[in-house]
Amino acid sequence: MPRDPQMPRGPARTGSQVTAPEGATNASWRIGAHVPTAGGLARASLPYIEATGADVVQVYVSNPRGWALSPGDPAQDEAFTAGCVERDVLTFIHASLLVNLGSPTEETVRRSAVTLDHALRRGAAIGARAVVFHAGNAVDAERAPSAYRQLHDTLLPLLDAAMSTGGPRLLVEPSAGGGRSLAGRVEALADYFDAVEHHPWLGVCFDTCHAWAAGHDLATSGGMTDTLDALVAACGADRLALVHANDSKDGRGSLRDRHQNIGAGLIGTDAFWELFAHPAVADVPIVVETPSERAAGHAADIATLRQIAAE
Repeated sequence: MPRDPQMPRGPARTGSQVTAPEGATNASWRIGAHVPTAGGLARASLPYIEATGADVVQVYVSNPRGWALSPGDPAQDEAFTAGCVERDVLTFIHASLLVNLGSPTEETVRRSAVTLDHALRRGAAIGARAVVFHAGNAVDAERAPSAYRQLHDTLLPLLDAAMSTGGPRLLVEPSAGGGRSLAGRVEALADYFDAVEHHPWLGVCFDTCHAWAAGHDLATSGGMTDTLDALVAACGADRLALVHANDSKDGRGSLRDRHQNIGAGLIGTDAFWELFAHPAVADVPIVVETPSERAAGHAADIATLRQIAAE
C-alpha cells in the first residue's frame, strides 16, 4: 500500500546515524494524561483537563476490563468535542485491555475485532486522532506463526475501513512481555508490521514502562536512545504517533506493568530527557498513565515532563 502523505515523518537514517528531521530542534510537545470518564465523558474529563493543564488526553470509551460496549451519550460527546476544540486539546482512545488479536480462542479474537471497530467509531464521533490497542499474545510460542496470520486476517480489514473514511488511526502498543507476546520488545514490531503489510494506517504507541518491563535498559545512559533507534529500525521513522510516559515500580525485565510517577520509579528522569532528545519523538504527543490522587499526581508529572522538555 502507498504511504499515507498525511502521516508525519520522523528522523531520517543514514547508515547507523540518526539525523534530526527538518524542524526537530524546534520541536514542541503536547503533554497530558489518561483522564477519567465516569459520570459522563465531558462532565468528568473537562474539569480534569483544567486541573492538570493537559493539552492532550487519552480516554476509555468502553469498559477497560470487559467486553461491554457503550453507545455513548450524544450530548456528552458534543460537549466533550467542543470543550477540547475550545481548549486546543488532542484526544486519543485506549481500547479495552482485553483486546488480543493473537489469542488462540476464536471468540476472543472476534470480540477483540468488534471492540476495536467500536472504538474507531466512537473515536470518529469525538474527534479522536487514534485508537491505542495492546499488541496481543499468542500465549504459546508454537502458535506464533498462526497468530501473525490471524493478525493479518483480522486487523487489515479494520485498517482498510478506518483509512477509507479518514477516521482515527490504530496504534499498536508493545506489551510488557510475558507469554508469547506478538510485540514485547520493540524489535518485534518488524514482524508485526510485516504481518499487516506495513499498512499506512497503523502506527505505534511507545510505553516506557512496558519497554522497561520487557527488558530494555532505559535507565542506563544511551538506553532510551538505543531503544528508540531499535523501534525506528523495526517499523520506520514515521510510525511513532504517541508516547505513554510512565516510570516503573519494578525492575528491568520484570514483565510487570506497574506504573510509577515520573522520577519516583526505577527508570528515573534522565531517561525521559533522552526521550525528548530523540528525533523520532519530535512533536509526538505524550500521555502519562501514572498514579494520581484526583488530578494532583498527573498535574505534577505533566509539569515535570514539560520542565524536562524545556531543558
